[in-house]
Amino acid sequence: MESTNKVVLVTGASSGIGEAVALRLAREGHHVVAGARRRDRLAALAEHHDNIRVRRLDVTDRGDVAAFVDSAVAEFGRVDVIVNNAGLMPLSRLDALLVDEWDQMLDVNVRGLLHGIAGVLPVFQRQGSGHLITVASVGAHEVVPTSAVYSATKFAAWAITEGLRLEADPSLRVTTITPGVVESELAESITDSVARAAMKEYRKNSISPDAIARAISFAVDQPADVDVNEIIIRPTRQRG
Repeated sequence: MESTNKVVLVTGASSGIGEAVALRLAREGHHVVAGARRRDRLAALAEHHDNIRVRRLDVTDRGDVAAFVDSAVAEFGRVDVIVNNAGLMPLSRLDALLVDEWDQMLDVNVRGLLHGIAGVLPVFQRQGSGHLITVASVGAHEVVPTSAVYSATKFAAWAITEGLRLEADPSLRVTTITPGVVESELAESITDSVARAAMKEYRKNSISPDAIARAISFAVDQPADVDVNEIIIRPTRQRG
């Protein structure tokens, strides 16, 4: 395993998986720069460990993401890992016509990932090393009623990440982390009553965000000649 302390960027770090990743990696000795939109949650996160820096971040703003990356390079001289975790999940049937929510998912789940790639790729290329991690979803592998748009965005995230892995020089490691049902605030963004009721039942069997953080830690800590391409993590009771 690699023991070198790394500089790790984490998006969507104010709650759920992103918060758990930031905390775990900081406690393991890595320098974490945590980005999210909610300043109050970021301030609370920064109080947990000296290895955590925080910055307000909107992944839908390409310039904001570029500044997020640049600030880490300015402070630490490098970026070793980015965890593209920011995401939304306002599920609904297509005939509910919640078009604004579709657009929000596309902006955060797809464009936000692309902005992350655009921000770090030149840095990784200059360094001759780097690790890009995308948090996708089992929704990338299956579609259920109410998940059409969300699943499409997560399949896009998987496809973009896999495309980068195939295109990139071997000095760049690329990992897709695919969670099943995880305790998080994602379901709180569901405004459609049908989808909200279905999700309440679906999420009765869930695992903690730290289960995902442990998987990301495993991928990050592998030696440079080991590329963990994808990890799918579900609760033992989740079958689909």
